[in-house]
Amino acid sequence: MRLSQVAAFALIAGAASSLSVSPALAAPDCPKLIGLVDWGENSTGDISLAPGTSCQFPIPMRGTVSSSDILQKPKYGKLKKLDPTTYEYKAKKRYKGSDTFAIKATGQGPTASGTSVITVNATVK
Repeated sequence: MRLSQVAAFALIAGAASSLSVSPALAAPDCPKLIGLVDWGENSTGDISLAPGTSCQFPIPMRGTVSSSDILQKPKYGKLKKLDPTTYEYKAKKRYKGSDTFAIKATGQGPTASGTSVITVNATVK
C-alpha cells in the first residue's frame, strides 16, 4: 500500500472510531410523498406509518422557515412541534385508517416568500 493510502485509511478508521451514538434515537422521517411548491402556495402530501409508531415530518419547502404552527390537529394521533421546521406525528395505538393534519408555515425561498398551508394525509396501516 502506498503511504497516502495508509494515511487515508488511518484517517477513516480514526474518524469511525470517534463517532458516538446517542442512546435516545429520534423518530425516523415519515415515509412521504409531498408535492413541493413554493412559499405562498399550499401543498398536500401523504405519509404512511404503523399504528402506535411515530415519525418526523420536516417542512418540505426550499429556503428558510421563519415561523410555523399547527393549523389542524390530527383526530387519530398526536402532532408535536419539535422546532419551526420539524414536526413529529404519532399514530394512535391499535388504530388503522386515515388521519389528516395541517401545518401553516411562513418563510422565504429562492424565488418567493409568503405563508403556505401544508395538509398531510396520514395512512396508518
